[in-house]
Formats: sequence, C-alpha cells, structure tokens
Amino acid sequence: MRSPKPWRLGIRSRKAQQQKATEAVPTTIPNVGATSDFVRPFEVRSKLTDQTYHCLFSHLWNGIATRHSDTIDCKFFVEGRAIVVGLAHPAFVAFRKLSGRDLTDREASLAAAEYLRERLTQEEEHTVYDLPATEVLRLIEKLGVR
Repeated sequence: MRSPKPWRLGIRSRKAQQQKATEAVPTTIPNVGATSDFVRPFEVRSKLTDQTYHCLFSHLWNGIATRHSDTIDCKFFVEGRAIVVGLAHPAFVAFRKLSGRDLTDREASLAAAEYLRERLTQEEEHTVYDLPATEVLRLIEKLGVR
C-alpha cells in the first residue's frame, strides 16, 4: 500500500509554507453586516469643555443627492443630535489611483468616525463637517488602509 501524498494529509511543502508566511495581509476592511454596525458606538472626551460625547454611527450616502456637494456623507448621532461628516469625493478618486481599488463604505465610515473623534476632542460640535480631499487621505493613511 502506498503512503498518501503529503498535501492530502494537509501537510504543505516547505516552499508553500514560506509563500503562505510572506503573503501580504489584506488591508481592505470589508463591508460586513448592517451599515449602522460599520462603526461601533464610541465616546469622546472634549479637552475644551471636559464633556463626554456619546457617538453612534447611522449611515452614509452620496451628498450630491441631498446637499448638492461632491461628498460622501456619513451621519452620526452625538448625544442624540445629528452630525454629518462629508468626505470629499476627489479623495476616493485619488485613493483608487494610489491603491488600485475602491475605498469600501466601512473604510469611509471609519475615516469619518476618526475625524469626528479628533474634532470633538478639540472643539465644540458642529452639525456639518466638510473635509477636503487631503484631510480624507490623511485619515485613510492614519487608519492604515492601503
């Protein structure tokens, strides 16, 4: 009786093991679950007022439809009040040119949440924050999205 081939036993060759170990970890954050679950609820403490803000992500949409702006708008509820973070659409185009792929909705939501955290830490809340493309790209890089 012949012994089974190593790959049939789940044993990889040394070359296959090395290749597996050197494969790049995917840097895409996929869209999994409900849109409202893309960003977990978070709290931010203001350095200005010492107030703690409770933030909840709601959804995102194309800003051209509602505000006639070239943005992807992300809606959050901060202490129950609606806050919109508008991410400049040219940043999505630039990201695609740099990385060769589209930014996922979840990645855009996380970038908007990071910006909201930064702003609420440093200043009082506003109802709308519009980010230029350079700021969106900075946030994407800060999150480690490639």
